[in-house]
Amino acid sequence: MLQDIINIICDFVEADPDGINENSSLRNDIGASSFDLMNIAVEIEQRYHVRVPDERLPLIKTVGGIMQLIGA
Repeated sequence: MLQDIINIICDFVEADPDGINENSSLRNDIGASSFDLMNIAVEIEQRYHVRVPDERLPLIKTVGGIMQLIGA
């Protein structure tokens, strides 16, 4: 599951997937913008059939936070 999430992130952000782990900060470590985060959230919603409420998006700070959101 972690690798799938990393792959989704790397589809939208130019980052080295080998340098990403559960504790990686989406903004500080990976460099995701607000626009990137919205695109990642849409892809997560479609792939994992979950709903990411707009108000929760700013609260997701790490790759692990995405995994918690989808129940992984």
